[in-house]
Amino acid sequence: MNQTIDLLLNRKSVRVYSDRPVTREEKDIILRAAMRAPTAGNMMLYSIIEVEDQALKDRLAVTCDNQPFIAKAPYVLLFLADYQRWYDAYRAGGVKALCDQRGVEMRLPEEGDLLLACCDALIAAQTAVIAAESLGIGSCYIGDIIEQYETHCEMFCLPEYVAPVTLVCFGYPTPEQAARKQPDRFDRKFIVHRDRYHQLTPDEIKEWMQPRNDQMAAAGPRQDGIQNAAQFNYFRKFSADFSVEMSRSVRAMIRRWTREAPLQR
Repeated sequence: MNQTIDLLLNRKSVRVYSDRPVTREEKDIILRAAMRAPTAGNMMLYSIIEVEDQALKDRLAVTCDNQPFIAKAPYVLLFLADYQRWYDAYRAGGVKALCDQRGVEMRLPEEGDLLLACCDALIAAQTAVIAAESLGIGSCYIGDIIEQYETHCEMFCLPEYVAPVTLVCFGYPTPEQAARKQPDRFDRKFIVHRDRYHQLTPDEIKEWMQPRNDQMAAAGPRQDGIQNAAQFNYFRKFSADFSVEMSRSVRAMIRRWTREAPLQR
């Protein structure tokens, strides 16, 4: 294997950072790499906000499901799905007049445009993460930025066709974090399909969950009645308050994007 593959296979989330700062030069390298990421039609349907104001970081540590380490991260980037820039260019470029001349209605951004812009933003974010990793700088994705949509729009002055997709914290890991073992991933046979999707059978689901169930069993009996990894995931992730809020927030995001409802402040 080569150095790039080693880097990809050994990357892990880092939530505790040393006192070593991320330099301006390193930040610029990370941003340059992010902006070279693959993008739909070379449109770069994303924007990136460098979150440097400590008051903003402190507030994000609360609004993103109460994660104090966000406030301590040396470098924080907010990746946004952004069709506002192109829509403004369409208006400034006289697209409306040309549509009228052709007798067609000028189209507004819709759900597909939002999803495409989200893909662009996430590809840029992952490219930034790998660039940082190559510099020895750890990172952690914060999906909870999708929650509290109205609050985050107000915090970062987001217009109609801009939506938060992911927040990423960067910093040099502490020695303990650097030495921390990577979490196990699922076996490839449950994730990678050939030619068509394969829905797992009950026996395959049992085999898929077995390593996680073994880990839970080794930890001893629980006091909450949860007996296996599927139950744990359902109550800890899928039906948890943050997940319910995330779905509500995304509905609000889509309603605003598609002009079904204004932003509620």
